[in-house]
Amino acid sequence: MPNPSDYIALGSESEEETEPELEEDSEETEEEQEQEGFIPLMESPGVLAEKESKNGEATVCSNAGESGENSQGNEWNRGDIDGLFCPICMEAWTTTGDHHVCCLPCGHIFGFSCIRKWLQQRGTTKKCPQCNRKSTLKDVRKLFASRVVAIDGESQKRIQSLEAKCISLDKKNAVLIKKEAEWKKEEAEWKKREALLQRELHQLKEKTIYLEHLLDVKPRTLGHPPSMGGYCVPSLGSEFNGQGPFILQKELGVDGARLFDIDASSKIILMTRRLQGLGGVHVLTKISLVAPYTRQDISLPTGSKAVRDLHICPSDGSLSLFASLGKKLSVLSTKINNFILAYDLPAPAWSCSWDLNGSHQIYAGLQNGSLVVFDMRQTARPLEFVNGLTSNPVHTIYSLHNSTLPSGVTAVLSASSAGIFQWNFVGSEERRPVVLETGNQGACISLAYCPSSDDIIASFRPRIDNSNKMAYSQHLLTPAIGQGVQGSHVHLKRFGSNCYQKLAVTCANVNDVRLPRSAVMNIESHGCLFASGDELTGELVLQELPSFTVIQHLKLRKQPIYDVKYVHDVDGGLLGCLCDDILQLYGNHALK
Repeated sequence: MPNPSDYIALGSESEEETEPELEEDSEETEEEQEQEGFIPLMESPGVLAEKESKNGEATVCSNAGESGENSQGNEWNRGDIDGLFCPICMEAWTTTGDHHVCCLPCGHIFGFSCIRKWLQQRGTTKKCPQCNRKSTLKDVRKLFASRVVAIDGESQKRIQSLEAKCISLDKKNAVLIKKEAEWKKEEAEWKKREALLQRELHQLKEKTIYLEHLLDVKPRTLGHPPSMGGYCVPSLGSEFNGQGPFILQKELGVDGARLFDIDASSKIILMTRRLQGLGGVHVLTKISLVAPYTRQDISLPTGSKAVRDLHICPSDGSLSLFASLGKKLSVLSTKINNFILAYDLPAPAWSCSWDLNGSHQIYAGLQNGSLVVFDMRQTARPLEFVNGLTSNPVHTIYSLHNSTLPSGVTAVLSASSAGIFQWNFVGSEERRPVVLETGNQGACISLAYCPSSDDIIASFRPRIDNSNKMAYSQHLLTPAIGQGVQGSHVHLKRFGSNCYQKLAVTCANVNDVRLPRSAVMNIESHGCLFASGDELTGELVLQELPSFTVIQHLKLRKQPIYDVKYVHDVDGGLLGCLCDDILQLYGNHALK
């Protein structure tokens, strides 16, 4: 049998060219038909039907004079030749010449020469050799196709069914892939949570070891309290059993954090951090106070540099104020995690504050000692700008309540190394600050203020006398940054609009380089308390005012304390202490 690939047609004829040939054939006489030899079918329709299997699959077909194998020894499947060969002579039909592919009205296809001879031999009973339907030579129509192939209906249905199954499997596979991605995400979250729990477990083990060590240490002996400025003050090393109004509720690991604030209503913490790596990028981090304590980093505006102060708005917890060394004063919306205002400043900002009497006015203390007042409803220029008495950076600034001030007057309390000042803003009158007398305590490094009680604590460290070469050289020999020196805390009470009274002074171990932060808390059942870090012992010390009596030591593993904040919440009070890589949160169980 010839190879089927040898019979692929290379062209086709037009119907106009073959039509005269049909007419010529139809005029042949009976006499001519009898002279032609009889051409029998190589395979009758019944024999062809028997070669098909019951399920519609094609069987092996061969020429009468050939075996079931071709010259190369391969068997031909009927599905490969069904549309290529004439069922009368089992030879390939063509698109040209005498054996042109043609069909009868019944639809069966033959080679033209074969069907012509078949019909001529039938005489008056001309019928289709496959279905016995009456046909004549006039009914024969040539087909102009390069190849005729019949598609098995059952096979087609099976293909469609398989295609539908493939589509269904693709959909199921897509669903499984999506579920797999979700499972991987959940797995990553669980691993992250497991790592956090492992860290907390490690910290608890360290605390357990430390507490077991304390059981073996003898109680501290009460020493003679030093005297300063006529005031008798107790030593911070006095005996105390550690049972105070605060207990540790949560400890969060943080890296590179230096400042933070707490919004008790929204249960979030905002802090400034410097990310590890090249460049040391500064970002804001928002941490939820609700488990699982999710975190989100917020990029600072371009050119902001390091943040020196931040405060959440006391009247609207969704707004936060930031002062940065990039000469920027910015307002952040924690609802959308975007900055909605950014003021350009003439000098780097060291401190900032919200106005306690309204939500529109904000303040900034600059590196050159100046103060700037902005109204958030006027973004074009500052509302007020005043020069300080000195060029020392304003490291702390607080807004004062208007309840004790004349009508139309707003006031702020500022602190620099030169001392503490009150600034009154009213109209365009020339302003001179009120200087708070604290005595010759040294350089002011921290200022804490409680608006509800008008208690003020100013922290000082000794000044460096540059004129004394020996003293200067001795100071340079201080071991390292963070080494504590003996300084002092001064307790002041505000009375009226411009009156302040010094109530007590105490010795303190303060940092000799950094500007630590402290907090004054007005707790209903414990009175007014002062929280500050002891630089030598590495403890957060709680003292009762005005006597500076120590009521609680909170051990921090001798890490430097950068920031201390206290806020009221629905359960009482929350005291936060930020160390080098840990934020510890203490709850006031006495108010619960």
